[in-house]
Order: sequence, then C-alpha cells, then structure tokens
Amino acid sequence: MKRFARLFAELDASTATSAKVAALKRYFAEAAPGDAAWAVYFLAGGKPRQVVPSGVLWAVACQRAGLPEWLFDASYQAVGDFAETVAHVLPPPVLESDLGLAVWVEERLLTLRGLPPEEQARRVASYWDELDSAGRFLLNKLIGGGFRVGVSKLLVQRALAEGAGVDAKLVAQRMMGYTDGRVAPGPERFLQLTGSAEAGPLDLGQPYPFFLAHQLDAPLEEFDARLAAPEDWIVEWKYDGIRAQVVKRASQVWIWSRGEELVTERFPEIVAAAAALPNGTVLDGEVVVCKDGKVAPFNLLQQRIGRKTLTKKVLADAPVGYIAYDLLELGGADLRERPQGERRELLEGVVGGQAAILLSPVETRSSWEGFAELRREARARGVEGFMLKHRQARYGTGRRKQEDLAAGTWWKWKIEPLSVDCILVYAQAGHGRRASVYTDYTFAVWNRSPEDAAEAEAALEAIAGKEPPAPGALQLVAFAKAYSGLTDEEFRRVDKVIRSTTLEKFGPVRSVRPTMVFELGFEGINRSNRHKSGIAVRFPRMLRIRDDKPLYEADTMASLEALLALQHGAAVSRREPDREE
Repeated sequence: MKRFARLFAELDASTATSAKVAALKRYFAEAAPGDAAWAVYFLAGGKPRQVVPSGVLWAVACQRAGLPEWLFDASYQAVGDFAETVAHVLPPPVLESDLGLAVWVEERLLTLRGLPPEEQARRVASYWDELDSAGRFLLNKLIGGGFRVGVSKLLVQRALAEGAGVDAKLVAQRMMGYTDGRVAPGPERFLQLTGSAEAGPLDLGQPYPFFLAHQLDAPLEEFDARLAAPEDWIVEWKYDGIRAQVVKRASQVWIWSRGEELVTERFPEIVAAAAALPNGTVLDGEVVVCKDGKVAPFNLLQQRIGRKTLTKKVLADAPVGYIAYDLLELGGADLRERPQGERRELLEGVVGGQAAILLSPVETRSSWEGFAELRREARARGVEGFMLKHRQARYGTGRRKQEDLAAGTWWKWKIEPLSVDCILVYAQAGHGRRASVYTDYTFAVWNRSPEDAAEAEAALEAIAGKEPPAPGALQLVAFAKAYSGLTDEEFRRVDKVIRSTTLEKFGPVRSVRPTMVFELGFEGINRSNRHKSGIAVRFPRMLRIRDDKPLYEADTMASLEALLALQHGAAVSRREPDREE
C-alpha cells in the first residue's frame, strides 16, 4: 500500500509523460505480482465501488480528528476534497503497516461493504491509524469510489511493455476486459499481461482494443488538398449508440462495450442474431434502438441499459439492433492489418440475414461539397455526422496523434453542436488539481421570455430573497450540468464570481445569485422523466462566457423545445443505399 501511495503521489505531481512512464516502470519492477495486478486495474480505469457510505466516513472522520462537524465542514470547503481533508486533519498514525495493495483491497476494503455502520466506522478508524498522510489519502479515495489519477491507459500499457520487453500492441490486446470487474485481478492475470508473445492464448471471449477516430476540424475548402479524392474514403453515418464488439468463438457470443464492460446479457436480440455468424468472427459496430425501421434517440437506449431486469415490455419498447461497420476477425484470423476496403468487402459477405445485425450503409458522392450537402441532413436523420475511413487504413489501437489527414486513419466529421444561452445557478468544486476551484456548474433557462429587463431583475431579486415563485411567474428552470470547455484562467475568473455571489451552501454545492450567461453546447437533446425540467442533454460543455449578453436575453424552455423538434430517428436500410452516378 505504501509503494502504491508513493506511485499515486508521483503520478499526481508530474505532468511529464516520460516521468510518469518511469515511475510506473519502477513500481511494476518492484511490486509483487498480486499488488501490481490491482495497480493496473485502478490505473487503467477500473472503477472501485464505494464500500462505506459517505455519512459514516464523515462521522468517523470528525470523531477521529476531534473536530466539531462545523469546523470539519469548513476545512472541507477550504480544501475542496474529502479524502484530502481527512488526510490533513487526522492525528499521526500509531502503527506502521507493510501490507501490500492486494491484501488491503481483497481482505480489507472489499470486506467493508455490507457491514453494520458501527463496524465499518471501527475498521476504517483502525486502518487510518496504520497509514501516513499519503496512504490515508489513497485509502479514502478507494473507500469512497472516487479514485482518479492523471495517467492514461496507453501510458500504463507502454510502461508494462517497456518493462517486460514485449510489444505494446500485444499488452493492449491482453488488457482488453481487464477492468470489467467480474474477475478480480490476480498475479496470474498480471503475469499474462507481461508474458512473452508465446505465453499462451487469450481468454476465449476477449475482444480487440478499439480503434478511435479523430475529430475532423479542417474547413471544407481544404478537403481536396488535405484528404485527396472522396473515392479514397469509405464514408458512413455516425450513429449515436453504444460502441461495441460482437465476438463469436466456439459457438459462444460475447458483447463488449468500448468501456471494456461485458454487456452480453443486456442485448439478447443481438446474441440470438450473432449465433448465425461463423465461429472465429469479431465485429465492430454500434448498438442502437431500432423502432419502425429507424434508429431511435440515444435516451431510449439509455433507459433500457439502466434496467436490471429485461421484461417483455422493456424489450418491446426498446428493441435493439447492431449496426456493423468493421470486421476484425474471420475464421479465427486477425484482420486488423488488412486495408479498410478489404475488410469492408469481407464484412459485406458476413453480415446479412440476421434480424438484429445490420450492415452500416456507405454513402457516395462525387465531391466533398456533395458530402457536405448530405451532411446537412444528419440532425433530421438522428445521426451525428459522418465517419471517414481511408480505404487503405489498418485497424489501429486507441487514438493516435495524426497530422496528415490522408495518412490512413479514421475521422469523425461531426455536425456543429446544438447550443443555448443559459444562466449559471449552482456550482461545485472540481476534483484533483481543480479541487479548490469551482468548476462544475448547473445551468438554467427562463420558463418563458421575460417581458423586459425589469421583470427579469424582479425575478432575480426573488431568487436572491429565497421567495417561492408565484404561479405563472417568471422563473429559472435548471436543465443541465457541465464542467468542461473553459480555460484554467476562465475557471478562476468564474470561481471568484461564485464565491462573491453565493446565496446558500448545500454541502459542497453553492447556489449563486444569477449574474453570468454562458453558451452551452451539446450533442443531443431528449425528453426525460428523471429531470425536473423534463429535458436531458447529451455531452454538455461550455462553449464560451457570454459577457455580451444580459440575463434577460438568455434562452427559454421554448428554445429547448425548438431544439427537441430537430431530433428525429434515422432510417437504416437493409439494402444498399442509392448511389450517385
């Protein structure tokens, strides 16, 4: 545990890639395989579940620190992070523990879940007494399920590969599914990651590392010069679903999400259809809800995957399909090094006849201007734009930096985001290096258009005075949260405004007097019964601070309703689309 806490501190303190890789290599060279196995799990994105309720942790922290709740709360507000606050205020440890990370996780942390609160508090207090400040900070992050570290999975793979002298691509392939959580990390799994190329076969149902696309931001007038002819590219619609690989081996089917979660049991329709695929087949594509021959909005799919039990009604209301757009394995042979055009031809020969597996349509136009004209239909079709895949592209690993647009990679040519001008109403401190700055914001729009600036000001005064709104009165309706899109300097500027305009504090959240307008962008918008506004937006981010816009000119619920009208399902044909001559 001590060694992993030191590694965590090193990674958090450094911004240099070489330094982070060096720290990782040192740790993996020194740590026992069982400890290293859990370290890889956490560093590669494994999500530890919260094992002790926040209220229990809060109470035992106050008691062990000898602080009244109000003073601990004040300390928390100043620090901005619960784990760090506890690490600062606890008395020095009375013991010294040399237990490894695997023992801490398997015999201590995981056994906390489900115990009576009194026993949880007793054990946590005793654990704190064995650790220094860095160890306590790490332990609190693991207990609360909030472990985050500034290192990417690619860096972990690179460090493992360099330390073991094996190909990084092989390590990346072996790590697929490692963080799924259904099988606990252990020394054998870690040794398999770093074994020689002849160390043995992969798990039978293991997928391949996903190849990720770059955002295409070049202006249309540069496409011909930088991308060359459209004939060199396979152009497909970009669907808004769940990226997934369908694996069929030894007459069994596995479905893996891009987040490396095994989701087979959630999509029985796809499993049934995939049973007809040849053994040794791996498809890459998108899971979507298909209704009336069209792809339904993502929120319907989201509602389905959130259900623990798939009833007949759920299956009928949100029937899923799989849109296949790549073939990674056929007959047990790895096809990833073959050109994209060749893989597409083979895919067309494999997919067909399965009720729930569709072939992604390919669009053709004689010019990029023609594609741009067709792309204008994207929102009406319920898709996000185009995917451009060079016909000579190999199927890579992850997302690689690519300066040359025509260098054989994948590009996503997305439509411009939807946007509204909205008002900041709540704020919460961020995490990590932003733990002391308010960076997570809640935004609202007017329930109707203000008659004039005076009516808007009166509504704002009522908010500041905590007056309940009268029926039909002008008021603000919260509808979205966002924490990205601004620069560090802009976040610091907004932080000052938040602190000077705070109306109330609700734990880590502050309500503020509305003073700032932001342009908020998002990829999609749908109705939602889970939100008071009745609206849910997808991937919200702040585009800019609207210093030029007074509050009474911010958008309204009617603005959101108008954007909803643009959201329609996309048709997916079972035949080849019409082609231009």
